[in-house]
Amino acid sequence: MAATTKVARRWVFLMYHELELPGRPLCQSEPGYVRYILPIETFRSHMAWLRDSGWRGVSVSEALSYPSEPGVCITFDDGCETDLIAAAPVLREFGFNATFYLVTGFLGTPGYLNAGQVRELDAQGFEIGCHSMTHPYLCDITDAELKREIVDAKLQIEQIVGHSIEHFSCPGGRYDERTLKVARQAGFATVANSRFSANSPNTSRYELNRVGLLRGVTLEEFIANCHGRGLWKKRLPYQVRRGAQRMLGNRTYDRLRAALLKEKQ
Repeated sequence: MAATTKVARRWVFLMYHELELPGRPLCQSEPGYVRYILPIETFRSHMAWLRDSGWRGVSVSEALSYPSEPGVCITFDDGCETDLIAAAPVLREFGFNATFYLVTGFLGTPGYLNAGQVRELDAQGFEIGCHSMTHPYLCDITDAELKREIVDAKLQIEQIVGHSIEHFSCPGGRYDERTLKVARQAGFATVANSRFSANSPNTSRYELNRVGLLRGVTLEEFIANCHGRGLWKKRLPYQVRRGAQRMLGNRTYDRLRAALLKEKQ
């Protein structure tokens, strides 16, 4: 009898940002930022669907074992204050975990977590990760700046929470081989990007893919994302954007994108 080949379990890692609360101003107002902002009730509907469907929501560390039961990895970027005052209560309500990637240089500024709130989030059992020191495109900076953005940022967060942290996510999803090398040397166990693809045990832990949730996402689209359905369609424009970024440079590309987004408003 021919041996059967075991198919590697694939997990989707979701990428959230700030959650919008009624009457509360957002941390930033630029169209390129706002497109990633979801209302709190949209996030709650996502978590409710997961629970009602028998799915789990877990942190990066938990997801890396690629459990056989259905679930998704939940991550948040930037370290907005809504991580603690909005996302965390909903996650606790549904019994889920998540990884919160912090921009160290944003801590203590309006709209973002302060050191005490980071410790509180950590004490509640949520996983704390790093999203750089100042949120630059890591492939555009010098080696010395790269060390500050990765190594020094990691050390600062560890001083706040009092223990080591293991997970890093790249600002804008943009990175190069230097980024991965420095992250390894700093002691990070994983590096996450924003490529629209599921992960499996065969995925490099230093190139973990994540699926970004954009403003206006429907519940049907969210469900399809969780199942990994149609992600290849989202990868196509992602690859086109990455090609344009390499050709034009990140700054020129961002200026053009901002102008196009403004026209659509």
